[in-house]
Amino acid sequence: MSPDLREGYRRCAQLTRASGTTYYWGTRILPPEQRRDVHAVYALCRMADDIVDAPGATEPAKLAATEHALRGLQERFEQALDGGSAGTILDAVAHTVRSRRIGPACFDRFFAAMAADLTVREYRSYEELSGYMDGSAAVIGEMMLPILQPTSDRAFGPARDLGLAFQLTNFIRDFAEDARLGRTYLPTEELRRFDVPPGIRSVTPQWRAFAAFQIERNRALYASADAGLAYLPARSADCVLTARRLYSRILDRIEGAGYDVFTARVRVPTGAKIALSADSVIRRWMTQRRRQSPIGPADRADPTHLA
Repeated sequence: MSPDLREGYRRCAQLTRASGTTYYWGTRILPPEQRRDVHAVYALCRMADDIVDAPGATEPAKLAATEHALRGLQERFEQALDGGSAGTILDAVAHTVRSRRIGPACFDRFFAAMAADLTVREYRSYEELSGYMDGSAAVIGEMMLPILQPTSDRAFGPARDLGLAFQLTNFIRDFAEDARLGRTYLPTEELRRFDVPPGIRSVTPQWRAFAAFQIERNRALYASADAGLAYLPARSADCVLTARRLYSRILDRIEGAGYDVFTARVRVPTGAKIALSADSVIRRWMTQRRRQSPIGPADRADPTHLA
């Protein structure tokens, strides 16, 4: 590997740790090459997200410049895929995409969803929202599968569901922050059904009922995603399980805060992330020890360890 490519991967890891700490701690379980490639895919997604979420990005005076920046990122990435040099991070991402044979069409869907963020302000129904989330979330699960090396095509649906679950958690947690950016991701039909005004700024009984409904839906997606663990190699399954445990813990903390997502951003403390990651490492060590016993179980992540 060339020094420039090595530097690109280093910067991808740095960006993941700075912006996606939950994903970062989950990937600590993976072997170095898989961890490197997960960081690369995350870095590209983060770069696009930072463009569309920049302050004032969708204001009329800045919209054209934002669209240009997003198109430029996509074009530089495609240039790197074609073998050209597009900068250290994008060259590393392209190296991962080629070596893991991730379908380029996945990235077309992703960039189309990012472009929609610049013009679509709300989603009327969950069906409409799901169309957006196909390109912004489910497709990321598809991108990760070649890196995680599933043993069966049956991992495909659960991988998509995990991407959806992660993003729906974001939408619940970031409802107030998104509203300040002029976006309402959670379906407006459902807001009306629960008598929640779009501009709500504090917790009400109606908001609690609405948020509880969204969390129930979110947990169903996590449960569906858990079925895919059986189709992943042990360390890949442990990585996914750790990220899932860390991210779904956000829902627990929202409930513990009385569904208050308005006062402060709900977070899982770093100490808890480290503890959960360490727990996964210990489970892996114990599983390996059991495998050495003639009566040891198969080397699979245990989907019951979701607490």
